[in-house]
Amino acid sequence: MSANGLEVFDKTLQTTNTWLKEIMAVIGPDRQVAWKVLSVVLHKLRDRLPIQLAAHLGAELPMLIRGAYYDQYQPARQPSACRNLEQFHAEVAEWLSDTRPVDPKDAVNAVFAVLSRHLPAGQIEKVRGALPHPIRTAWENVEELGPAMGKATSAEPLENRP
Repeated sequence: MSANGLEVFDKTLQTTNTWLKEIMAVIGPDRQVAWKVLSVVLHKLRDRLPIQLAAHLGAELPMLIRGAYYDQYQPARQPSACRNLEQFHAEVAEWLSDTRPVDPKDAVNAVFAVLSRHLPAGQIEKVRGALPHPIRTAWENVEELGPAMGKATSAEPLENRP
């Protein structure tokens, strides 16, 4: 029996909690900050992608996280200009300034690792391929940091796995 009355809600809550725990393993044990980190980095990533690719990425996200991803979305402003990793980190830092201090590099790396672990590898490759080279390279380097920051073993989104 479902705790919330609908299995789809239970599944998205479970998946979201898994993602938040993985982010907290990098940034520290604060669920609210982990949620903010996930939301901010997803927004900054989304805003760098062509509209169609941003929509494809959104479709792969768990339902609850998908809602955060599309919050304040303005497709007419996409893709925004961000040519280097420092600018990307600076924008993340600016949007995280109302939380406890979080290293923007750690925030970005944590979210990139979670996405790489839980989304289909082909989708991740398409998204990375659309990013400026320095951001793409930083994401690729995250995958080399070992199991805590590793890649998903299945091409199926976590929500659809048994």
